[in-house]
Amino acid sequence: MSKAPIAVALDAPDLATAREWATAVAPHVQVVKVGLEVFLRDGHDAVHVAREASGCDIFLDVKLHDIPATVAGAAHAVAKLAPKYLTVHASGGQDMVKAAVEALPETYVTAVTILTSLSQDQLAAMGWNGSAQDIVKRLAAQSVAAGARAIVCSPQEVAAVRAEVGPETVLITPGVRPAGSDAGDQKRIATPEQALSDGANLLVIGRPITAAANIAEAAATIASNIAKWPYQS
Repeated sequence: MSKAPIAVALDAPDLATAREWATAVAPHVQVVKVGLEVFLRDGHDAVHVAREASGCDIFLDVKLHDIPATVAGAAHAVAKLAPKYLTVHASGGQDMVKAAVEALPETYVTAVTILTSLSQDQLAAMGWNGSAQDIVKRLAAQSVAAGARAIVCSPQEVAAVRAEVGPETVLITPGVRPAGSDAGDQKRIATPEQALSDGANLLVIGRPITAAANIAEAAATIASNIAKWPYQS
């Protein structure tokens, strides 16, 4: 069976645990994700360990957000790590996204639209006008126009974003929870099957896998469930 379109979030407390998790999920998933906390704590070693233990593509999820020159410099600073995906905040604007794209032309610069931890009421309190879906669509379209090759959006917006940006852009969805799982701090969620049906290319899944008693078994089960759906090749 081919590996599932899942990026497992290696939000581990130390490098040894990250190595164990990466090794456990490697037979079942396409991507492993190194997030901001782990990268700030362990630096480049976190990426090296994730890659060596899994052999999977690397998703470096540091959500860069600064003036274009600073983001370009930060992107150059991780170039040797050769991540397949590198996240920037779409709300940093088109010039900032473009700076990251020009700095790392071989990487899928991935624009994060609206965090899945934010509800509609919270967005309104922050001064964002319109529905979450409308905001996400605008940010996605602007980011793709600036050269981003991937977009992060919640499962609840993925169908609308797919219609907005077309088939070529990779859509990555956090906030994915298998049926019956605890939502945790995620507000806008869906099951893996629903997210893929709506047009997602890659699912970010963390705790439903890494908090399981048997991590390899949890990854295998989710991957197997996805493979049963008719939209999977």
